Amino acid sequence: MRTSMLCVLAAAAFVVAGEEAPKPPRTNAQLDLMKGLAGEWLRVGEDNEPTDVVGATYRVTSGGSAVIETILPGTDHEMVTMYYLDGDELVLTHYCTLANQPRMKADPKSAEGTISFRFAGGSNIDATKDMHMHDAVFTFVDKDHVKTAWTLWEGGKATDTYGFSFARKPKP
Repeated sequence: MRTSMLCVLAAAAFVVAGEEAPKPPRTNAQLDLMKGLAGEWLRVGEDNEPTDVVGATYRVTSGGSAVIETILPGTDHEMVTMYYLDGDELVLTHYCTLANQPRMKADPKSAEGTISFRFAGGSNIDATKDMHMHDAVFTFVDKDHVKTAWTLWEGGKATDTYGFSFARKPKP
């Protein structure tokens, strides 16, 4: 309700100013899943219990049209990934410690409770030879648990997979 009221007020301000009101953000079920991650997430240890280490943060931005993920915040391996719509498709751009920026598109037919991303180009990458993240799969276990698997490619083929398990950090 509050968001709707803000949109109405913003639209009214544009009408008063004689300008065309901006369109509300498009909706997409996969982007909505990503928005649901907003907050801090703790790494889950081998015992399947949350640690006290923040492994990722998610923040909804740009009027609800994008999500910023920060993986391993505050470390030398910190990386940022932006999730947003390109037309009706969910895409990501991953700003990697490998100094490249792979772009991936979500498979709209991903299994329920998952989002599977596939390589769709990028910056500073020759996919036939350079090391880069090529695929990513998010598994939404429940509203407070998510698992990710990022597939690394080099020489035109998969070489390793890096998985993370996160539990939502409880609010104080």
